[in-house]
Amino acid sequence: MFLTVTTTGTPEHPATDLGFLLHKHPGKAQAFSTSFGTAHVLYPEAEEQRCTAALLLEVDPAALVRRGKGKGRGGAPDAALAQYVNDRPYAASSLLAVALSNVFSSAMRGVCKARPERAARPLPLRVEIPALPARGGPDLVRRLFEPLGWAVAVEAVPLDTEFPAWGDSRYVRLVLESETLTLGHALRHLYVLLPVLDDAKHYWVSPDEVDKLLRAGEGWLPGHPEQKLITSRYLSRRWSLTREAMDRLELIRLAETDDSQVEEIDNAVEAEAEQEAKPTPLAVQRREAILTALRDRAAARVLDLGCGEGHLVRELLKEPRFTEIVGVDVSVRALTIASRRLKLDRMGERQAARVRLFQGSLAYTDRRLKGYDAAVLSEVIEHLDLPRLPALEYAVFGAARPRTVVVTTPNVEYNVRWETLPAGHVRHRDHRFEWTREEFRAWARTVAERHGYDVEFRPVGPDDPEVGPPTQLALFTLDTPTDTATEKEAKAA
Repeated sequence: MFLTVTTTGTPEHPATDLGFLLHKHPGKAQAFSTSFGTAHVLYPEAEEQRCTAALLLEVDPAALVRRGKGKGRGGAPDAALAQYVNDRPYAASSLLAVALSNVFSSAMRGVCKARPERAARPLPLRVEIPALPARGGPDLVRRLFEPLGWAVAVEAVPLDTEFPAWGDSRYVRLVLESETLTLGHALRHLYVLLPVLDDAKHYWVSPDEVDKLLRAGEGWLPGHPEQKLITSRYLSRRWSLTREAMDRLELIRLAETDDSQVEEIDNAVEAEAEQEAKPTPLAVQRREAILTALRDRAAARVLDLGCGEGHLVRELLKEPRFTEIVGVDVSVRALTIASRRLKLDRMGERQAARVRLFQGSLAYTDRRLKGYDAAVLSEVIEHLDLPRLPALEYAVFGAARPRTVVVTTPNVEYNVRWETLPAGHVRHRDHRFEWTREEFRAWARTVAERHGYDVEFRPVGPDDPEVGPPTQLALFTLDTPTDTATEKEAKAA
């Protein structure tokens, strides 16, 4: 990735003052480590009449993948290859924007103790970016930069110069020129608009990105005609963050109109009106749905199969009706965390007698699981490869045979409602599959018929009229004590 900033000067105000403003000496080539590679700052030319500073970003694909490890959401089979084979080392993107912020942080803030008057005064500036992804093409580039006082020269890069019929790529060559902007304003424009044009970020967009956007957009974003597009793309189309940013930008606009402070406008709204009820997390709704199902079936001795770090076990312990609670997981580490969170080593004797944790695999039958009122499989089945699902089915429904079984799993149809989940991706990178409502119900009915259970289905979370609830729950209840197909086969053998 490559970007140059050029200015011209006079004997009274030499162009080499650019080195003071950027806090980088024109006589040196400097390198700065980043979490995804190395940023180099050098000066191809540094004369009194003309000075050019260049930022060259060398991206290490392996470092970029390591930094993002564990943050993906699954995806297409070629996703792993795409992490290494991509345009990130060559095309200006959020990587370059972050490097700008890291390397030229003082210049972005307009701070220069050596030349404070130069930092506050507009400069003749020329910015060149040879390769810039622009989803929206040259027209969008002009719509973003021209309202800010830039003269824009943008040229679409053809897919292949030998085959013009193939058309243009999504990349452009960009030259920006202005004599009315300070260097700080210019750098802040680039910091925000480079990832907006790329329409992708290499890192997770968290709520503090709203503050970063408003800081970098101070003085120009509230009145920009493409404010909504800029805000939405910068925040990776996260609806909740975009709404928060737009609300705050509107307060800034109102304050400027009334010639008052934002705090004064904001305080004019009653505190009660400002506070919106926070939605209950889906994990909490899921645990409450499970507890309701167990109460409905008057279960007292409960198995939490695939208990993980013990969140459901902790909720079960709060209710005396559950007299014996057993958490089972294949992961020793998860059980260790569960034991620490439940404070088993400091638990009173009577309470400790109600709970046990032990390691076990649901792919095998286990005598320790027999004789319980209920078993819970909460967000478990989707972590198994489909060919291994029949083994779990037999271990729970055929061998352990609790009177009640509660199974929850994601509803893949609802995934389109998750604003941060890319299309076609599963909710967790370890999910082997996610079922539609019809697929889950077909599986559950087959299991119930095969092992002598009745089954009913309940929604968990908001039940969308088009795509259903985010989580689907199946409540299995052991039928009358007649021989099931499995038992008959066992007797015949």
